[in-house]
Amino acid sequence: MAVNITSTYAGEFAGEYISAALLSGNTIANGGIEVKPNIKYKEVIKKVATSGLVVDATCDFTSAGSVTLTERIIQPEYFQVNQEMCLTPFQSDWEAAQMGYSAFDQLPPKFSDFIIGQFASEVAAKTESNIWSGVNANAGEFDGFTTLMTADADVIDVVAGAVVVGNVVTEMQKIVDAIPATLFGKEDLHIYVSQNIAKAYVGAMGALGSGIDNRGALWYQNGAPLSFGGIPLFVANGLANNTAVAAEKSNLYFGTSLLSDQNEVKLLDMRDLDGSQNVRLIMRFAAAVQYGIGSDIVLYS
Repeated sequence: MAVNITSTYAGEFAGEYISAALLSGNTIANGGIEVKPNIKYKEVIKKVATSGLVVDATCDFTSAGSVTLTERIIQPEYFQVNQEMCLTPFQSDWEAAQMGYSAFDQLPPKFSDFIIGQFASEVAAKTESNIWSGVNANAGEFDGFTTLMTADADVIDVVAGAVVVGNVVTEMQKIVDAIPATLFGKEDLHIYVSQNIAKAYVGAMGALGSGIDNRGALWYQNGAPLSFGGIPLFVANGLANNTAVAAEKSNLYFGTSLLSDQNEVKLLDMRDLDGSQNVRLIMRFAAAVQYGIGSDIVLYS
């Protein structure tokens, strides 16, 4: 089977590939945070704080209390993937899969789609890690939520321990106890937990007496919703071990230039240009995170 790459993906159609890469991470794909697409340069997140509005009634109009309007900026940072690779191994894998030697039910019909899909999954995994644990000083990263929150004095800090099955309930209760009264009970309040905390919690519940519904360690179905004290738990794969965040989904934002002309995916076949068996993959995209109100967030770290 001869395979020729005759097309270059760029412009508007490229957005579909960048979308798959940026939005298929665990946090965004499962609706864990708000997504702000098509940020051309930067976007302002307005914050309104009020106090002292209610006073004793009089016959006169007397302005009382205060309304403070502040803002936070979300500014996506631009990233790129430049990779040159030999065509032969990818071609062999794709041809074998096309002939039926594959566990995939649906395989991209175009070889170019196959290659782009391989790299898009890596971009998605890196983006998921950046969302929660990224550090802007590191190449290929933007400041993630935990980095931003650690530097913000308004965020409520809870000192974390090494979470295991034996102490996970106690540690998670520390998070709940630190949630402000104004935040507790809000409909979109979640506790975002790392994988090791989620594993410990599942183990602890399975070992509790005869387990939930008398099912012992078999009570949990992989991927099923979890909650603690009535608050939904969201397993964020990008969170570092022994780290958790309690916040409203509506207070956490992911920004990207997803729909702008700054996004680009190109696959260049070099065989007709330099006689090699190489292809070059080029991806360009932008991403960043930000939150609105720091005092409405609990960081366990």
